[in-house]
Amino acid sequence: MKIMIINPNSDLEMTQAIQESADAFVKNEFHVVCELTEGAPKFIETYEDQVKAAPGMIKLVKENEEEYDGFIVACHCDPNLDTIKEITKKPVVGIGEASMKIASMIGHSFSVISMTKKSIPIKESLIRKYHLQDALASVRAPDDEIIYSNEEEKFFDIAKSAIEEDMAEVIVLGCAGMTGMDKRLEKRLGVPVIDGVVCALIIIFGLIEYGVSTSKIRRYKPS
Repeated sequence: MKIMIINPNSDLEMTQAIQESADAFVKNEFHVVCELTEGAPKFIETYEDQVKAAPGMIKLVKENEEEYDGFIVACHCDPNLDTIKEITKKPVVGIGEASMKIASMIGHSFSVISMTKKSIPIKESLIRKYHLQDALASVRAPDDEIIYSNEEEKFFDIAKSAIEEDMAEVIVLGCAGMTGMDKRLEKRLGVPVIDGVVCALIIIFGLIEYGVSTSKIRRYKPS
């Protein structure tokens, strides 16, 4: 089994971090390759960023479809996910959809911890698209005025507030750039903390093993 993880941005450091997390999870049971998107922004924050990433993402899928058994879109806002599902016959999973749907299965409510306040309404809109609004406790992002000693402390503080103030039972890490923090934060917070990269790997492995992919009868029927 061979899976491509598409990092929709062009940041090499984030791509390497995603690759490391994926390798640690799969433990050589199947082959995973993470590729950045050439020509895309360094960080996907706006709808315009998503549009700019589309050509490179489409190119990656079309050039590699025969070599890979499935594709993962590794950005929590699931940029161009519908397009990728439409253009390939292979299974496609977005880390946003995977993580939030799994979160809704293991707790009464979940909170998404996002990178920036700008992305909060985008995440809220995505949650409604996936019909998960009834399971949502909150979407939170760091306050730029507060200075933290490191990134992990920043997200720990936000997640702790979501648990105590919003009654969240599960924390979803709302960016591929947070990959690798899940188990450390989970130990400190005492609730499940979900890494979208791992969630997407769980789901796509199952889809490939089961031999099912995206339905092409209506919504994702190619032209």
